[in-house]
Amino acid sequence: MASPNISFETIPSSIRVPGRYIEFNTKLAVRTLPANPQKVLLIAQQLPTATIEPLTPVQVFSDDEAANLFGAGSWAHLLTRQAIRNNQYMDFSVIGVKDDEAGIQAVGDLTISGAAGSSGQVIVNVGVEDYRVSVTSKEATASIMDRLVEVLNGDPDSPVIAAKADNKITLTAKHAGEIGNEITISIRTTSRDLIVSSNPMANGEGNPNIVKALAEVAGKHYHIIISPFSDDPNLQSLSEHIENVSNAIEKRGAIGVAAWKGSLSTGTTQAAKLNDGRLTMAWYRNAAVTNGIIAAGYGAVIAFEEDPARPLNTLEIKGLGITTENDWPMFTEQNNALYNGLTPLTIVNNRVQILRAISTYTKNATGTDDPALLDITTIRTLDYVRTAVDQRIALRFPREKLSNKTPPKVRSEILDVLYKMEELEILEEVAANQKLLIVERDLQDPNRLNTAIPANVVNGLHVFAARIDLYL
Repeated sequence: MASPNISFETIPSSIRVPGRYIEFNTKLAVRTLPANPQKVLLIAQQLPTATIEPLTPVQVFSDDEAANLFGAGSWAHLLTRQAIRNNQYMDFSVIGVKDDEAGIQAVGDLTISGAAGSSGQVIVNVGVEDYRVSVTSKEATASIMDRLVEVLNGDPDSPVIAAKADNKITLTAKHAGEIGNEITISIRTTSRDLIVSSNPMANGEGNPNIVKALAEVAGKHYHIIISPFSDDPNLQSLSEHIENVSNAIEKRGAIGVAAWKGSLSTGTTQAAKLNDGRLTMAWYRNAAVTNGIIAAGYGAVIAFEEDPARPLNTLEIKGLGITTENDWPMFTEQNNALYNGLTPLTIVNNRVQILRAISTYTKNATGTDDPALLDITTIRTLDYVRTAVDQRIALRFPREKLSNKTPPKVRSEILDVLYKMEELEILEEVAANQKLLIVERDLQDPNRLNTAIPANVVNGLHVFAARIDLYL
């Protein structure tokens, strides 16, 4: 190298033949920050009628495609439909899993008795879907039940199969596992003197284990991984997987999304078991839909917001149904949830909205309260800063020699990234923290450069407090 400031990739310094030799250098071309599209992965059960092999990740673009791939009425199909309803533009992949071989399907039942004293309707609710049959005066209950079974089974997208037995209609979940117990069923009628009742879905056991599915996708970067299962083993497996792929070596930062429709106390207990800054759990008490449906919608809404620092407050999650007013959490319950790792969903203008999206992380390794990773935007912002810095270094210094001239050049590029982050309100106080940006050579490894990068993330405006002073 004959020049102290210019190096060439393709023009050797040993040329003696007269001429004009000009190469192109693209290392300096990109001066902007990288885009932040969100790749989403859903793990869910598929039926034996699926046309794709289990544990095969595939991009899905529509409800119909999911029904064909995973079987109509499968959880993979229904959760895909929910996710696309909330964000049709995301990069969305699904990996189907089979039912656990020892799994048991949940079963519920409907009862119709008495004599129809007038014409009317019988309406069965499965989740948020209504199934109706008309009733004529004095019509036999057996006839009503036969037609109800026909209507219920006539919907291929239903998560249950209906059958008439012992003067009842039994509803059996298409999939085995505890997830079937989350399916809500009810029955009502507008026909006078007709008596209807229901017993909830119950006795489902054995959710499939998602470990093999996670292993299949361990080498690919998904920013958001949605789990329909809220049992301890599967949530712990998801937590461990995300920790492994998001570490400093793998650098494939991700968050996990789950949901809880149970009580506040059981939800905060579950969140405390996780205590993970990369897992977020939406809480929607006594929802008509399953935890998986809630999680699919929540995860899709998170993916829609590509600005990692922007709060998700007030964003609507569609397709969840409106719970009764008795189930809407009070202020104290919402505050308690936000102190204990649960993301409350609220009803505003007949829409289900995110109150504040937080992680399940509440305490550090010593058991001390720690709000460092409270908002899920914090870890998403840190992931984006890491990606941007990593990209810039890879672009500028793919074959760089390490001398005393190198640290200042690297520091300058990192500072440029940080200032661009500040322009977009992703980081702040870059100039004030500039002295904390350290780039230095390693004392033991002559080929290594060590860097400390200050990242003062921009926080969300969540609380506005005011005092109104009265003057007479």
